[in-house]
Order: sequence, then structure tokens, then C-alpha cells
Amino acid sequence: MIRLVLVDDHPVVRAGVRALLEGQDDLTVVGEASDADGATETVRRTRPDVVLMDLNLGSGRGGAEATADVRELPDPPQVLVLTTYDTEADILAAVDAGAAGYLLKDAPADELFRAVRGTARGETVLAPAVAATLVRRASTPGPVLTDREVEIVELLAKGLANKEMAKRLLVSEATVKSHLSHVYAKLGVDTRAGAVATAIERRIIRR
Repeated sequence: MIRLVLVDDHPVVRAGVRALLEGQDDLTVVGEASDADGATETVRRTRPDVVLMDLNLGSGRGGAEATADVRELPDPPQVLVLTTYDTEADILAAVDAGAAGYLLKDAPADELFRAVRGTARGETVLAPAVAATLVRRASTPGPVLTDREVEIVELLAKGLANKEMAKRLLVSEATVKSHLSHVYAKLGVDTRAGAVATAIERRIIRR
């Protein structure tokens, strides 16, 4: 029997995933958590084989941080990310934190079951779009945007001017310009439109 812990800040989502999983003879949910701290405590208490981890856990620390915490526990379980987020930054953060698999929430139920069983066996399980992103990243290595630089690109995509971005981020316009110059250099572009287009193409941000 594969023992599972579900980590998601939406109770309805957890209930739905639990119902799917427990319809399988070899899968059982032994605990649930809605945030990063709760995830660590629940895993420590229940000692599951696999943790299904969402990346967005509300206003607190995210799923990547929770994954890192779980993987640092003695005899840690495998972590399978189950999320709607598929940007390069999200994927790299989860993998760097120790996630063994990465699946999107629109996956068919059978794919979820296979992923859980594969993860429990120690296999690396990736959604096709996630695998494509990692392959593309490996084939075009280069500097990774920081979290703040990703924020800058997201605001660029919304059409905000430097002054508006500075106000939104509580920094000076000079700081915004500095971030933009770093973004341009890392993405190999020289315009705002080019930065947004390249970031979308590389799945650094979503459309």
C-alpha cells in the first residue's frame, strides 16, 4: 500500500484528489496539510511514501520551500508536485528543492495514478510540458532570472511603466531600471517587448 500526504491550500481540491486516489486499491491518504509548516509536521507524524505538493500555498511559504523542508527530514518521502504552475521558474525551483516528479492538475486520473506509483518506486515522473521545458533549459543554459526579475517581467507583460513598477514593488525607479538591464542581458534582448516575448517563449512567465 502506498501511503500519501496531500498538501494544497484548497480543501475542495484536497477532497477531490483524495477521492480519486482512495478509489485505487493500492493507494491510501494518511494525512493532509494546507501550508508549508503543516506539510512538514504531517509528514513527520504520518511517514508517507509520497507527498503530493501544490506550489501555491496561499500567502505563506510556497510548495518549493515546503518540498525542501520535507526532503530534509530523516528518511524523507518522495515529493510529486501537483500544480497548475508550469513556468520555467516554478519547475526549476521545485526540482532544485528535491521534487522527484512534476505533474499538472489537468492531467487525466490514470496519469496521476501512474505518476504516484512511479514516484513511490523512485522514478522521475514529469508531465510532457514540464519535460520539454527542462530539455529546452538544458539545451540553452544561461543565467536564471531571480524572483524579483521574474516579477519585473510579469509587470512588463501587464504594460506597467517604470514609475508604476517602482510604486508596485516599493523600490526606486533607478532600481527598476537596474533590474531591467539585468533582465535584458540574461534574456539576450534589448526591448521591453522582446523581454516579454522571450520570457513567454521560455515559459519563465505565463501568457
